[in-house]
Formats: sequence, C-alpha cells, structure tokens
Amino acid sequence: MNAHIVTVVLCATSIAACQPAAHEHESKPADVAYLNMPGMEDLGLPFSAAVRVDNTLYISGNVGNIPGTLNLAPGGIQDETRQTLDNIKAVLEQFGSSMDKVVKCTVFLADIGEWGAMNEVYRTYFKNPPARSALGASGLALGARVEIECIATM
Repeated sequence: MNAHIVTVVLCATSIAACQPAAHEHESKPADVAYLNMPGMEDLGLPFSAAVRVDNTLYISGNVGNIPGTLNLAPGGIQDETRQTLDNIKAVLEQFGSSMDKVVKCTVFLADIGEWGAMNEVYRTYFKNPPARSALGASGLALGARVEIECIATM
C-alpha cells in the first residue's frame, strides 16, 4: 500500500473508533406525567397544574385565585402575589417538591410598575432565590395583577 492509502485507512479507523456504538445514541424515553390538583378538573381549565418530566416539575402559570375557585384574592398586588405563591407551594408539595427546590420562575405583571411591591412578598417565599425573569403583560387571566410559573426539581 502506498503511504497515502495507509493514511486514509488510519484516519478512517481513528474516526470510527471515536464514534459511540449505535446503542449509546439510544436513550430511555422520558417519564412524563400530567398532574392536576384535587378539584381542578371541576374548573374545566385546558391545562395541567404541573407536568413532571423525570425528576423535574414544570408548574403552570398561577394567579392569585382562591383555591377551587376562579375568584382572585382581594387586596391588590401583594395579596395576589401571596396567594399566587401559596398556590404554587401547594402544587409543589402535592407532587413531591417544595419551594426550596424551585430553580426558575417567570413572573408576569399586569403593571410592571408593581414590580417592587410584588418583590417584597416574592422574596419571603425563597430561602435561595431561583433564577427568574419578570415582565409586564398587557393582560392576565381573570384580570389578575400577577401570574407566576416555575420549574422545580423533585
């Protein structure tokens, strides 16, 4: 064999040796469960309270409604934020997680000017604040002042 062919064969062999075997590309399908809080089905809402994918919980956006109803907690942004976070806490605990295991939140505010007042309540719920985004929205479900969604580990 000439040197050029030997080099090509050696390169091809080296590349093939670095490729994982076909079975290494195959992965186990994710364990997914669509979860609802007791009584939620009575409200006829078109979403799950949470979706568990393996050991991660994706919590749907929550507003400050009184559990089991579509009525918002009275009192403005701080009371709605408190009720929203209590609702999230209940979902997390129902499905085996906790506020200490929240790793990411997204906060939607009907009025971004209420960001500071919302934060006063928000910070009391987290020992270690999760990563977070916050933004103003032109309108939220039920006329809410705040909506929060979270991702947590189990």
